[in-house]
Amino acid sequence: MLEEGRTSPAAGATAGRLPLAAQLTGADSRVLLFGITPPRRSASPDEVREIAARTIARLAPLHVDGLVLYDIDDEQDRNPDERPFPYLPTLDPAVFHSEYLTGWDGPVVVYRCVSKYPEGDLRSWLRGADTERVLSVFVGASSSQKTVHTGLRRAQELRQEIRPDLLLGGVAITERHVRGGDEHLRIAGKQAQGCAFFISQVIYDVDATKSLVSDYYYACLERGVAPRPILFTLSVCGSLKTLAFLEWLGVRIPSWLKNALRHAPDPLAESYDYCVTAAGELSAFCRRLGMPFGFNVESVSIRKVEIEASIELAGRVRALLDHEDA
Repeated sequence: MLEEGRTSPAAGATAGRLPLAAQLTGADSRVLLFGITPPRRSASPDEVREIAARTIARLAPLHVDGLVLYDIDDEQDRNPDERPFPYLPTLDPAVFHSEYLTGWDGPVVVYRCVSKYPEGDLRSWLRGADTERVLSVFVGASSSQKTVHTGLRRAQELRQEIRPDLLLGGVAITERHVRGGDEHLRIAGKQAQGCAFFISQVIYDVDATKSLVSDYYYACLERGVAPRPILFTLSVCGSLKTLAFLEWLGVRIPSWLKNALRHAPDPLAESYDYCVTAAGELSAFCRRLGMPFGFNVESVSIRKVEIEASIELAGRVRALLDHEDA
């Protein structure tokens, strides 16, 4: 862990880097994003402003290439088991960005759970999006039982119709590849629909993720198209309750790693070390393969110790990417 008062060793290392959109559409991305959830909808405007200021201050020394703002939806329909943490509605990420993150001058990837929004609302947001600073990831319904106001395919059509200059990304889920062996084809299909990059679900199974990446890479070669970057999401796990929540969300965690986290005197340190190792393995694998890639370090906990560990992890990943690029 970083000593108190010290900044990340990667501070200032990204001066002169290309804009995020240019990196993601180039042949070799290697970007670093930092993902957060907007504040709770019940928070007062003053509380939201304070959260925004703290977030910007924490990110300042890291020089990440962009910020990810998640769009949280109630996924109880996907898993009937009791949710380890209660679902608390959050601010619309687009509103949080435009009204409260004015001090952040970098690019932002705004997630859109498109099934939540009537077509008219999506049209309005698309028309007003500042495509110089805003990118987006469209996410479909969490299950077939979900009420759908706008389907994923229709949302993609709207983007093409209204704002084709909005750089669009999609999700990549290792667990679907483990179950069905066809996630690489889903990714290729989304690419054909206009997705220029992909952000994974939280990764705690590196080997299965390598298989997904390899299958996607070679499917692209067979089709004669260039593979698009996959940004691997890393997230520290600071407690057994967080571990249970990751599993509730469907994140695949190998038995050996679950045992290590459950029996570790400090699960946060154990998961942090795993994330650092995973970043190194995935980076080396993609470089050997010739696959464009990057990372998204996620910080969705309200516990200060987990937030600080996520910030430090982002610094480690930044240093990894910059060192290997040197």
